[in-house]
Amino acid sequence: MTHSPSSGAPRARIPGPQKPPPTYPRIRAGLWRHCLWGGLALWTWTAVVTYATRNSTLLPTLILLGSFVVPVTFVLWAYERHGRDLGVSVILGCFLTGGTLGVLGASVMEYYLLHPSLWMFVGVGLIEEAVKLGALMFVLRRQPRLRGIRAGLVLGAAVGFGFAALESAGYAFNAAVTARGIDLRALMETELLRGVLAPFGHGLWTAITGGALLARRLPNGRFRFTGAVVGTYLGVALLHALWDSTHGIALWLVARLDSTGLDGRLFAQGYLPNPTDQQQHLFTLVSVGLLAFVSLLGVTWVRSMARRDPSWRNTP
Repeated sequence: MTHSPSSGAPRARIPGPQKPPPTYPRIRAGLWRHCLWGGLALWTWTAVVTYATRNSTLLPTLILLGSFVVPVTFVLWAYERHGRDLGVSVILGCFLTGGTLGVLGASVMEYYLLHPSLWMFVGVGLIEEAVKLGALMFVLRRQPRLRGIRAGLVLGAAVGFGFAALESAGYAFNAAVTARGIDLRALMETELLRGVLAPFGHGLWTAITGGALLARRLPNGRFRFTGAVVGTYLGVALLHALWDSTHGIALWLVARLDSTGLDGRLFAQGYLPNPTDQQQHLFTLVSVGLLAFVSLLGVTWVRSMARRDPSWRNTP
């Protein structure tokens, strides 16, 4: 026996519209921590084995692990916290393709355009920040949906960290290969130093320029180079130049504070004299202080941009 619609019998509920399943994979929360500690453990074990066996075939493993652990960790953290809806393929594309294009472009332009001078680091900052921004645009050229401050911060950071990882691998290789053979100590010192400084360098700077660029991207995918975008790029390039110049600035300040055994006239001739043994502690203190100051400027800039995007705290 069937009931008529007016009989008061309960009717089956018709399900409402369902949300489509997310297109991004569910990565376990906190994976970045496992990547960091696991990567550090593998790098340490590789270093111990390389020292014990003097097996030069382990050098690529040691260099790649030391160069990529910290950048990959921060990209994973950014993806987990703020970029799940952007897509894994885009993050990987920015990190690998964008980072590689940035390193290649910077190498070519610096080779042909830069020469040793007092303003060389300004040129380095302008070139490297431009090529990283160009690499970000190339990767995102066919994905007009990716726009806004949050997307720019996350994807810009991915390009910057890819650039940093490849650059660090190059510096580590140069430190290891000497006229007297392989210098494992210099290699490890270089990787440790660059690993500690990596979160405050290229990834941070390209996040800022990427956030400014994608915040003003049109819905059709066109990039606009407004005054704000150009001003942000120039500011970040100067921040980059200041970071690279901290060694020379620290030497100059030490010479002004304590000129014992340090000929200040060498600065006018374009030379950077080494600090004396008595000045080494002061030089280290000034250098670290300058790096901390530049890092604080970059972190403050990124945080101020993130606070202007209402979606920053509501990401999946």
